Amino acid sequence: MIEQLFGSKTRVKLLRLFYGNPNRSFYVREITRKIDEQINSVRRELSNLLNIGLITSDTTNNKLYYEVNQKYEFYDPLLTIFGGKKQSAKKSDGDEENREDDDELKALGHVELLLYSGKFTRDSNSPVDVLIVGNVNKNAVDKYIAALEEEEGKDISYTVMKLDDFKYRQQIRDRFLTKVLNSKKQILRDKQGLVKS
Repeated sequence: MIEQLFGSKTRVKLLRLFYGNPNRSFYVREITRKIDEQINSVRRELSNLLNIGLITSDTTNNKLYYEVNQKYEFYDPLLTIFGGKKQSAKKSDGDEENREDDDELKALGHVELLLYSGKFTRDSNSPVDVLIVGNVNKNAVDKYIAALEEEEGKDISYTVMKLDDFKYRQQIRDRFLTKVLNSKKQILRDKQGLVKS
């Protein structure tokens, strides 16, 4: 039904990808891999979305990256429709992808906060790519990171800390944590509102 409303299966997949990852940027081949669509239809739809201002683009290391435009006038309603990660707690919509994400995080243990930064958001100021806060299983985290590295095709640096340690380091304005929190980030889970947007 959403495909009929928005005119294209590829466009809907792109909107889900961009709105599900609001602070991440992707290059064309990465997009085609993630949404499993032909490169020509992806390029055509990216051009359409770029023309109406729904996404933005820029070039880094001779690669053209695309990212959702959070200043777009209909950003909030589209985020509601295409469900960013923040809506994953609201399971009444039956979105399987959000449930899979929740199951993945449950396997890690008790995760209070999980965020992507660094390579995921193309922010070289961040000292780490993934920050996990909570009481987690080290082996499960290692598997999660290994799967993420395979999916993304790059090495990922990550840090795990207990909630008390995180709060203490936040309170004393620890340089490492401050750099991570001030960098561009994508929050996958923040149970206690630990990170100010």
